[in-house]
Amino acid sequence: MGSSTTVVLRRRTEAPKPGRRILRNRSNSRKMVEEDEYSDISCVKCGSGEYPAQLLLCDKCDRGFHLFCLRPILASVPKGSWFCPSCDDNKNPTKLPLVQTKIVDFFRIERPSNSINECGPGKDCQKKRKRGSSLVMSKKRRRLLPFNPTKDPTRRLEQMTSLATALLAAGAEFSNELTYVPGMAPRSANHAALEREGMQVLSKDDTETLQLCKNMMKQGEWPPLMVVFDPKEGFTVEADAFIKDWTIITEYVGDVDYLNNREADDGDSMMTLLTTNDPSKDLVICPDKHSNIARFINGINNHTRAGKKKQNVKCVRFDVDGECRVLLVANRDIRKGERLYYDYNGYENEYPTAHFV
Repeated sequence: MGSSTTVVLRRRTEAPKPGRRILRNRSNSRKMVEEDEYSDISCVKCGSGEYPAQLLLCDKCDRGFHLFCLRPILASVPKGSWFCPSCDDNKNPTKLPLVQTKIVDFFRIERPSNSINECGPGKDCQKKRKRGSSLVMSKKRRRLLPFNPTKDPTRRLEQMTSLATALLAAGAEFSNELTYVPGMAPRSANHAALEREGMQVLSKDDTETLQLCKNMMKQGEWPPLMVVFDPKEGFTVEADAFIKDWTIITEYVGDVDYLNNREADDGDSMMTLLTTNDPSKDLVICPDKHSNIARFINGINNHTRAGKKKQNVKCVRFDVDGECRVLLVANRDIRKGERLYYDYNGYENEYPTAHFV
């Protein structure tokens, strides 16, 4: 679907240096302790005391857990207090009431609609793509497709409620656009021409399709996706209807910031937006405060053949009207009930996914 210039990197903070363990002190703040202390501690899940740098102690019961043995896996040591699954009082997220007025307000829907947009899926509202491009694509160039919203308004309300529940549990506000917050990178910093190896330009037709998807969501026409809570994977996303290859799933959004400002961030969902020849100008998307359903689409274990086969979504960066944007697009037909997965690392392979389920 994309050339090597569309590399997307989801950054993760590295685990602590080997030879140290993560333990709590009596004031409930986490500190690093030399390896010879508490040498008898082992992981509750696997029973091993190996990989001490990735052993995390519960701030309530003092039992140890490997970061990679937890379900969902922790990408890095959490800030503040951490409680194991047995001691956590918030195991199951509180579901948002299935009330239309609350959902309309939560997502700031302009006009709740029971009908499909006139230029919705199944209706050819796009002009034929003109030929002539030097971009090398992994597949033949085809038009991106708008999502096909669920016709049943009650089911759409359930889909939106599932996302609202996940966002509330994550402490984030809904946003379907990149956000520029004072003190972070300004919008003027998002200049696609600065991309180190160049960035493919989203065609006029595909830009119109992307905007169509945005407009449908503003009016309450929702993509057929359901956020579910899985004890092993945490929040994850399932297709609530058949999704055709090359359908736009969503745009990856959040607060835009300079990578240099986030080097010590332990967030597990940062996405590369812009990579330049000047590292001080590199940009990332941080969905911890403002985000949409993209945040909850899980990654594959790209160390195994079976894991790679699970991938059904491609993450691609585009130049859209001079700005960098990240789109999640179906890279094959997706069946109803199938969970959505994409490769966090693209071509980079920096984040270890060997322990992904």
